[in-house]
This record gives sequence, structure tokens and C-alpha cells, in this order.
Amino acid sequence: MTTLTNLLDLDPAQLIAYCGELGEKPFRAKQLQRWIHQFGASDFNAMTDLAKSLRDKLAGRAVISAPAVISDHTSTDGTRKWLLDVGAGNAVETVFIPEENRGTLCISTQAGCAVNCRFCSTGKQGFSRNLSVGEIIGQLWMAEFAIRKSKGLEPGPKGERQITNVVMMGMGEPLLNFEPTVTAMKLMLDDNAYGLSRRRVTLSTSGVVPMIDRLAQECPVALAVSLHASNDQLRDGLIPLNKKYPISELMAACRRYLDYAPRDFVTFEYCMLDGVNDSDLHAHELVSLVRNELNPVPCKFNLIPFNPFPESGLTRSSNIRIKAFAQVLIDAGIVTTIRKTRGDDIDAACGQLAGEVQDRTRVQERMQKMTEYQNKYGKNFGRIVEVSA
Repeated sequence: MTTLTNLLDLDPAQLIAYCGELGEKPFRAKQLQRWIHQFGASDFNAMTDLAKSLRDKLAGRAVISAPAVISDHTSTDGTRKWLLDVGAGNAVETVFIPEENRGTLCISTQAGCAVNCRFCSTGKQGFSRNLSVGEIIGQLWMAEFAIRKSKGLEPGPKGERQITNVVMMGMGEPLLNFEPTVTAMKLMLDDNAYGLSRRRVTLSTSGVVPMIDRLAQECPVALAVSLHASNDQLRDGLIPLNKKYPISELMAACRRYLDYAPRDFVTFEYCMLDGVNDSDLHAHELVSLVRNELNPVPCKFNLIPFNPFPESGLTRSSNIRIKAFAQVLIDAGIVTTIRKTRGDDIDAACGQLAGEVQDRTRVQERMQKMTEYQNKYGKNFGRIVEVSA
């Protein structure tokens, strides 16, 4: 049986090569790409400017297939969340956030996440596998044309684009699935596909330092870094990856990245956790960190009110505390915003994406061990100690 090639998996160069294998000229690849990514076509017979002989070849050898939609929910604030089937019992979540002058799509890159940040429900599901190019770009393909259809808008390059910004901030650590993530982003940027600018595509990372450097060389887009702590001891307990790539190395990587970035600053994301990382002292430590006289890091801070979930054992900082924390940064001349919580009534807010994951990392078992240690030694024990599997 012939294995069908999913054309969503192919970047522009690969699509040209694929057409060459079919005996077709390179311009056919551009036509195909426009039909797929600008018109949302999945039926080769609908591609009317392709020769019938080519359409017949494609029908027997290729397919255009995005992950199937399991559920589709819309929040009271207009935020829309899809649960998508990626096979073998795994499902990922994709979120669309409409605003007055833009529409932002939050895309997943892995089924689950192995980083296991303490404040993120995705990590508590464990990790199953990386997503393919087609599964990543397929989220944008599915969402753009589903939104257009719901509004009665025609597909096509002249149609009003509904998704103007993409953030790689869904389930997973994008830089630990580097090649598929970068290939998908190149499609987002390509004028024969979605034509987004580098400034409107943002990759969020928990701090995989070598891959930040590689991203700068291969596909520099806007960079957001999940910082969430002002010193290594605190960050070790919140983001285990910090033990491998401590804050000093992360800051150095951010400075190097800015030589290639489409924006002249890095966004630092900072989840506000009551009594954990939200004191004025922590805010002053952040100022010292990014305003280092020898090596400052041009940046802005995005303060994120924590979106609670039962397994975390954490609570959200009060609005008064968040505003006071922000004021310390603002007084130091650092651009600081407080993220508005969106979609929390459908569990679509930042840190709440969980999906369905066939875990290969035994994270639930490790969490049980952590609970046993906490019960034995006190609640604060788990804040700075990671129990090995």
C-alpha cells in the first residue's frame, strides 16, 4: 500500500522537490502552496488552475490533512479553544484570542511537555512525543479557515486574514522540537502561504540556551522567555531546566539573539505566584538582572496572573501585589504590562492547556513521590527539591 504524503508537512523547498519527483515544474509548487495555505483547500479537484494530470497524480499519492477536531469551545470573552486529535490517544490544544485590532493564535508544538514547570498544567500531564510539521502548521490552517467559515468569509489571499499573530506558547517546549517548529514557522512567514512578518510570530521558550542560538541563525522571530524567577535558587524550583541552563547563561543567550531578532527587545514572561516570586525584593532583583551595567538586556516584562489548577499547590498573587510589583519595574524604566486573563472559563488561559497525553515520563508517579515527601518533611520541601524518578 502506498503511503500518502501529507503536503502540510512540506516547506516551500520540499514542495518544489516533491513536484519535481512528479515530473512537474517549480511553479506548480507555488500554486499548490497557495491553494493549501491561502485557500484552505484539501480537495485536489478544487485546484482548478492545476492540470488534470497533476491533480490525478496528487489524488493517488498525497493528502492535505490537519489534526482532527475533537472539541471546539468558545469563552464568554470570545476566546476559542480547540482540542485536536494527534493519534495514539494524544490530543493537543490550540487557542485563538480575538482582540479589536488583531487575532492571536496560540499553537502547541508537543503532545505534553517534559520541562515540567511547576505552575503549568501541561507539564503535569507528562510528555508523549513531538508534533510533526503538519500537526503544527495544521493548527494554523485549521483555525484560520474555521474562523473564516464561522464568519461567512471567503477563503483566498485577498480575504481578510483572521489570524494576524501566532505565538508558539501552547503545549510543549518549542525549542525541544526544533526542526518541525522552525519549518512550520517558515511556512507562516512565506508570502505564498500565510505571509506573516517575523515581528508577528513569537516563540516562547523556558530557556534552552543552545537552541536559542540556533534559532537566531535559522529563523529569528520575536522571542519570549519564560523567566518567572529573579534568582537561580528560586528558578530551579519552578523550572527544572534552569539547573542545566542557569539564569546567567540564559541572559547571555538573549543578548546574542538580539543581534538577529526582528525586535530590539526580548519579552520576559513572569507568572505571579503568591508568596513565591512576587515580593518587592524579587522585583528589584529583576531590575538588577536586566539592567546590569556591563551586560544589560533590552527587554519588556509581561506579568501573568497565575491561572490555578489543583495539582500545582500554588495561588495567584493579589491584584494589589501584582500592581506594586509592576511599579518597581516601571520606576526603573522597564516597559511592563500585566496580561489580561482570557478564556479561563474554558481552561484556555496561560498555563492551563493540558490536552490528553499518553505520558512516557512517569510524571504522575514522580508527583506522588513529591507529595509523600511534602507530607513527611513539610509543604515547603517540594519548592526547592526535585524528586528523581
